[in-house]
Amino acid sequence: MQEAAGRVYLAVGRLFRSLRRAGAPGMGHGMLSALATLVACGPMRLGDLASKESVAPPTLSRIVAGLVEAGYARREPDPVDGRAWLASATPDGERMISGVRSSRIQELQRRMERLSDEERLALIAALPALERLIGEEGSSS
Repeated sequence: MQEAAGRVYLAVGRLFRSLRRAGAPGMGHGMLSALATLVACGPMRLGDLASKESVAPPTLSRIVAGLVEAGYARREPDPVDGRAWLASATPDGERMISGVRSSRIQELQRRMERLSDEERLALIAALPALERLIGEEGSSS
C-alpha cells in the first residue's frame, strides 16, 4: 500500500505542477490561488482570505496588492467594520481565472486523448475514489 500511495503522490503532484504552468504567464501560484478563491467565494476580509489560502496575513496583503495593481482585484472598506478591508475579484480577474481554468482543462484533455481507451476508462473510474481522498482532508498538503 505504501508503494502505491507513493506512486499516486508523485503522479498527482507532477500532473498538478505541469498543469499549473498552463495558461497563467507571469502570474505566480499564490496570486492565482488567491484570485481563484475570491472568484469562487466572493468578497472576503483579508484575514479570512489568508486563512483560506494558508498563508500569513502579511504575505496575503502583498499578494492582494499585486492583484489590485494588475487590475484583477480591488480592496474596499468592510461596510460592517470600517477598520477592516474586503478584497474582491474584478471582472478582469474573473476572466483571468476562467481563461486559466479553460487552458488547464484543455491541456489535460489533450493529455487524456493520448491515453488508450482502456486507460481513459480506468482514470474516469478512479475519479470517485480520488474525490473521496480530497474530501477527507480538504485542501491540506
